Amino acid sequence: MNLPAGAWWAWLVAPASALATRAAIAYARRRRMLDQPGPRRAHQQATPRGGGIAPVALIVLAGGALALARVPVEPGLLACVAALAAVAGIGWVDDHRPLPATPRLVVHVLAAAVAWLALVGVPGTLAGFALAALGVLVVAGMTNAWNFMDGIDGLASSQAMWVLALPLLAGWLGGDWQLWCLLALAALAGFLPFNAPRARIFLGDVGSGALGFLVAIVLLQAVVKGHLDWPLALLPVSAFVIDAGLTLATRMLRGRRWWRPHREHLYQWLVRRRHRHAVVAGAYTAWTVLASAMAVLANAQADAVRWAVTFAVLSSGALAWFGLRRWLWIAQRARR
Repeated sequence: MNLPAGAWWAWLVAPASALATRAAIAYARRRRMLDQPGPRRAHQQATPRGGGIAPVALIVLAGGALALARVPVEPGLLACVAALAAVAGIGWVDDHRPLPATPRLVVHVLAAAVAWLALVGVPGTLAGFALAALGVLVVAGMTNAWNFMDGIDGLASSQAMWVLALPLLAGWLGGDWQLWCLLALAALAGFLPFNAPRARIFLGDVGSGALGFLVAIVLLQAVVKGHLDWPLALLPVSAFVIDAGLTLATRMLRGRRWWRPHREHLYQWLVRRRHRHAVVAGAYTAWTVLASAMAVLANAQADAVRWAVTFAVLSSGALAWFGLRRWLWIAQRARR
C-alpha cells in the first residue's frame, strides 16, 4: 500500500479526534443529550449521544482543506464535502431535538443529488436521468442504512472504518481522495475507543448518517474512476445492505411502521440472545472482510464473473440472514 503525500497528518487527526470526543461527551452530558435504556435499546445505562460530531467535523475540515488547497479548487471533492456537512448538520439538529423523518430525508436526497452531479455529471439522456435517480436513491439509502444499523457498540463506526480502509489497501482512488480516506480513517480510529467495546458515547444521527453518506460517495468515486465495477461496489457494504434492507422489507410486508425505532435487525436479535456487542460487531466485520476480498478478486474478471460473484455473495448473505433469524426466533420461543 502506497500512502499518499500528506499521510503524516493522520498522526495528528487521530489524537485530535480523541480529544474532541472527550469534549463531545462533556457537552452531551451538559445538554442532557442522553439515550436512556428501554425496550428498543441495546444498552443498560444512560449514554451520551452525538459523539459522531468529533470525527465527522475533522473529516469535513480535512476534505475542505484538501479541496481548497488545489488551484483551481477541486470542485467535485468540495461539493461532496459540502453535501457531507449538510447531512451531518441535519443529524446534529436531530440529536438535540428529534425531527420528523421528512426534513431529514429531504436533506439526504439533496445531498446525494449534489454528490452524484459532482462525481458523475449532469445526465444528458433519459436513460442517464433514470440512472441518476437510481444512484441518488442508493446514496440516500446508504445514508439511512448506516443510521438504522447504529444500534450497538462499535458496529457502525467499525464498518465505516473497514470500507474507508479498503480503497487504501486495494490501491483504488488516488490523490486527494485517497488522502481524505486515510484522514477519515484516522478520525474514526480516535473515536472508536470511546464507542467500543462498551460505549461511553454513541455516534448519534450526526455521525451515523454522515458515515453512511461518506461510505457511499467513496465507493461511488471508485466506480466513477474505473477502479471498481459497479455491482461489486455493493459487496463491501453488503452486511448493512442485507440486514437493513431485509429488515425494512419484512416490516413493510407486515404492515408495520417501518420508519419507527425497533429491535428487529439481525444484530439486535443476536444481542438479545446475550451475544456481546463486540462479538456481534466482529462477526459483521468478518463478513465484510470476506465480501470485500471477493470484490477485489472478482474485479479483474469478466462481466459474467463479476455479476455471478455479486449474486453469490448477496444471496448467501440473505440466506444466512433468514436462517439466523429463524433460529433465533425458535430459540426465543423455546425459552418461553
